[in-house]
Amino acid sequence: MTEWVALLRGVNVGGISIRSVDLRELLTRMGLEDVRTFLASGNAAFRSARSHEDLKPAIEAALGERFGYDAWIVLVGRSDIEAAIASFPFDADDGTRQPWVIFCVDDATRDELTDAAASLKSHADPVAPGPGVVYWCPAKGSSTDTPFAKVIARTTYKARTTNRNLRTLQKIVA
Repeated sequence: MTEWVALLRGVNVGGISIRSVDLRELLTRMGLEDVRTFLASGNAAFRSARSHEDLKPAIEAALGERFGYDAWIVLVGRSDIEAAIASFPFDADDGTRQPWVIFCVDDATRDELTDAAASLKSHADPVAPGPGVVYWCPAKGSSTDTPFAKVIARTTYKARTTNRNLRTLQKIVA
């Protein structure tokens, strides 16, 4: 059995509301085991023998059918989350900054984002590539205003990325 983590894109922001209890119920009805949800931002962990190739589209279809939206998730193994946390390259304890991990659908997207960040030549929000992710550590309260924030807000990245605060990820694997 693999321990999986589903990170739902755009939930409880922008008009898509899914209660944690409803998400947990849906995933349990799909036959997933030990389903746990975290916070109200579309995070779920569970166990399943099913493959990534089978689970991801099945979960997206079930979400779309049940909640009436074009669902998109990042589905990663618990070990991938642990690796992303362990490799965070910035000072996660710096209270003046927000430690973000941006999950990308593929390495090409990760590379595009890190190249875009390098071209900005901005020290306002440090960015670094990681294992299937991009690390970002903007000053607290500026995660929508920095040059890199404007890059990741582009429509082209909405269907290819989802971000989580490092502390949220730590709660998921705790």
